[in-house]
Amino acid sequence: MIKVEPLTPQAFAPFGTVIEADPSTAVEINSGYTTRFHALAEAAVGGGQAIISIFRGRPRELSVGMLERHPLGSQAFVPLGGQPWLAVVAESPDLDNCRAFYCQGNQGLQYDINVWHHPLLVLGDPQDFLVVDRAGDGDNLEEAFFDLPQKISFS
Repeated sequence: MIKVEPLTPQAFAPFGTVIEADPSTAVEINSGYTTRFHALAEAAVGGGQAIISIFRGRPRELSVGMLERHPLGSQAFVPLGGQPWLAVVAESPDLDNCRAFYCQGNQGLQYDINVWHHPLLVLGDPQDFLVVDRAGDGDNLEEAFFDLPQKISFS
């Protein structure tokens, strides 16, 4: 059973960066009508190019039967619907070391290059995510599948 824990910058640091409005990065712009939370993450794209997409996630069973990673670029997810969602990560493609993070609807994250993670897990209704990742030459996807999926638990 993979237990869900809160998403915090400290807990997620081995896997990437939490993307949320950080007051320490705040800069007032546009004559004081806009607050810019500056440089919350940096996209790593190797020899490729950074692209921006929208992924529409739909609910699925809360279990982990596979993990994937991207060896040539980072991948950032920022929810657009304001609903909570889950992120599952691991240091290696092994179900025993998976960690599940409960992400608030105002928290995004960026997986570092080569971080094993489960595909998008939305809770409740379908939700759109702004995604920043890499396009270009080379194979930027590795997958590992497991015979016995591991359930995710909120307790």
